[in-house]
Parts: sequence; structure tokens; C-alpha cells
Amino acid sequence: MDDTIAAIATARGRAALAIVRTSGPDAISVVDDCFQGGDLTEAESHTAHVGFLVDADGNDVDQVVATVFRAPNSATGEHVVEVSCHGGDLAPQMVLESLLDHGARMAEPGEFTERAFLNGKMDLTQAEAVADLIHASSTKAHQASLTHLKGRYSDLLEDLREELLNLCSLVELEIDFSDEDVEFADRERLEELLDETEEILGDLLDTYPTGEKLKDGVRVVIGGRPNAGKSTLLNALVGHDRAIVSETPGTTRDEIEAEAEIEGVLFRFVDTAGLRDTADEIEAEGVRRATESIEAADVLLYLYDLTVGLDSEEIDFLGDLSDDDTGVRPFLIGNKADEAPDLPVADLDDLSALKLSALDARDDADMLQPLLDRLTDTVAEHLSRAESSPVVMNQRHRQHLQDALDAVQQAREALDRGVSGDMLTLDLRAALQELGAITGEITNEDVLNQIFSRFCIGK
Repeated sequence: MDDTIAAIATARGRAALAIVRTSGPDAISVVDDCFQGGDLTEAESHTAHVGFLVDADGNDVDQVVATVFRAPNSATGEHVVEVSCHGGDLAPQMVLESLLDHGARMAEPGEFTERAFLNGKMDLTQAEAVADLIHASSTKAHQASLTHLKGRYSDLLEDLREELLNLCSLVELEIDFSDEDVEFADRERLEELLDETEEILGDLLDTYPTGEKLKDGVRVVIGGRPNAGKSTLLNALVGHDRAIVSETPGTTRDEIEAEAEIEGVLFRFVDTAGLRDTADEIEAEGVRRATESIEAADVLLYLYDLTVGLDSEEIDFLGDLSDDDTGVRPFLIGNKADEAPDLPVADLDDLSALKLSALDARDDADMLQPLLDRLTDTVAEHLSRAESSPVVMNQRHRQHLQDALDAVQQAREALDRGVSGDMLTLDLRAALQELGAITGEITNEDVLNQIFSRFCIGK
């Protein structure tokens, strides 16, 4: 980190403003060399200066505002200058080229955030929260990412690690004084701490399904026989014609996906091919994919035509789905209520049922509210958990937490068996290693490269 980097920090395209960032030991002098509007090398930190930026030949590039942040009081912990110029594709690129010509180098993806981590401005969980925040696709995912960025998740892990480290040190101290038969660690307190740690780690791991749904969305598959109204319902749910609607059975051959945010949560609605036996090779492939999609769903909206009713195969299929421990939550929807207003929806045990006209709902969104309420009920528990405590949204964190929990459980079993202190510390140290890997206190270059390479350039 002994060089100075630069990159465009805002998205391409027509806009009022764009920002070109520089960071490094020579950031201020690099910008000053091509800035006409005052001596930036003498500027105080956190001050903004208006002037013109020039290229290597002294030609004006753009009128800009250069904001100076001196180390260590900057986002990266280094000298930082943010150059605000006019937006568009050309002006920011010309400003960047001028900075590169005057001694900066092009930043790698995520290098600004990586430098902030390496300079102690944030830990690794907060750095990853920056990426999650940028890619958040719903309000709740945005809020969860902010919680991580504020450090609540990091503080919880650090408290756990500090307690384990203290007790591990006392156990190791006993080993050093083993000849004198001295006991430094309170065995009863050690048991309590291991129990508490196991509970906290277990609770964090239990939040992963919540974090996964907040980050990736709730997958809602719309299934049923051909011409049950699946495509019409998809269009009604997302508010526009996403799928082709036809009276010809078998029109939908492949999955059609569309998204909508409901109560702050992203729902991914998937329209599938009608489930039936068919000699048509392409349609048969669509049916196979529809079956696979249902098995991978969080929620299944199973539509049937009220005027036709459910056949025995459908009843058996829904019954098996309700009994299986697949994690798929099925909802039964009797569609085409506009054609059969007096017919009741089928009554199947343990299956939530609803009567609806998807065709009418396209023009009257209020008709969808009972269905939307039931969908949000499926994630109500997840939402309440996310609002009250940090949630695990990252597969890397999940694996380290699971390994830490395994190590703590082994330490607890070892303590119950009365094993020697040196064997006990092996498990405690393993747990410490896993927790430290999450926050970045213990890491390696390959892990950092893998994490920050997924960031955009300029962040």
C-alpha cells in the first residue's frame, strides 16, 4: 500500500455529477499537480476546493471540486482526495486519465475498501457489509447490511472471542505451572462460558435461512395444470405483462421469473410449465423443469381451475408435498372465481386455501391483498428476527460459525471427560481461529483477494 490509487467511484452514464477517488501517500500531491484553484498540499483535512483540472499537456479537462481528507482521518486511513466533476461518460474518464498521468495507478476492484480494512478502519464483516449494501435488492436486506456495517455483528463476535481468549489463556497458564498443581481457570465458569458460547453460535447459525431470504429473496413458484391461470397471476403480482397469456394449453414451456418487493422483502415469482403428461418433447422438458423448480421453492402457489376442480393426482401430489419435510410451503389457490363465484375452494387438510380471480386482479391490485398477506406471513418470523438481532447473510460466515460451534462442543465434551488442559486448549484455539477468520483478525491473502475481487472498481 505504498502507492496511490485512483478510480471512478460512481456509475457510468448521464448524470449531474461523478466522483473520482484517489487514495494513498501521494494522493494529495497527485491531484494538486493537475489542479488549478489553490495549493492542495497546504489544504486542511476535510476541506473542499473549487478549480479546474488539467491534463498532462495543461489543457482544461473540467471544472471540479476537490475534497481533501488527510490520513488517518479518512475512509481508507490514507490521504484521500475525492474529485467531483460533471457526470456523463467522458468527463469522469478524462479526469481519471489525468490523475493516472500524474502518478496514480488504476485501483483494483474493492481496493479502497481493502485498504480501509488493512488500516483498521473497519473489520472484515463490515467490509463485506459494504458489498452487501451496494447489492441489496430490498429494503430489509438494506437494513440488515447497515446493521453489519455499524458493527453490531462484529461486536457480538468480538465479545465471544474475548471471553474465550481470556479463559484459554488461563488454561494455558495452568499448563505452564502444571508441576505446582496450580488451578487458574474456574472450571464452573468455564462450563458456563462454553454453554453460553454454544447457545450464541447456535442462535447465529439459526439466522442463516433468514439472511439467505433477505439477501437472495423468497422464491415463490407458481405451479398447476395447464390453463389454470399461472401466467395471469404472475403478471398480476408484478404489475405488468411479464408472461405470455394464451388459452392454448402448454404455452409456457420454460421458467419465467419476475421480482416484486412486498413489505420490504424481495419475492422472486417463477411461472412454470403446466404439470401434465405430454408426448411433446419440449413441453415434457418444461414439465420436468417445473417439477424441479417446485422442489427448490420456498413457497408453492398451486393454482387450479375452480370450474374444473382438482383431480386425484393433484390431491395426492399436494398431500405428499404437505407431508414431506422439503421446506416447501404450499398454498392452494382456486382460480377463475370470476367464472365460478359460487364454487368454494377445495378443502384439503393442513393446506392454506384461497379463492381468487387472477384475471380481475390484474386490474384491481387490492384483490391480491389476501394472498400478499399470506406470503408475508411466511417470512414474518424471519423479519422479526432480523429487526431484533444481527443475521448471518454470508456463506463464508456460516461455515466459520459452524466450525467454531463444532470446536466449542468438542471442548465442552473434553471438559466433561476431564481431559488435560493442553487438549482442551486445542479446541478453544480452534474456535478462536474460526471467529477471528470472520472478522479478519486471522486471515490470509488468498481469502482477502477472493472477498475484495467481488467488489466494483472504485469501492
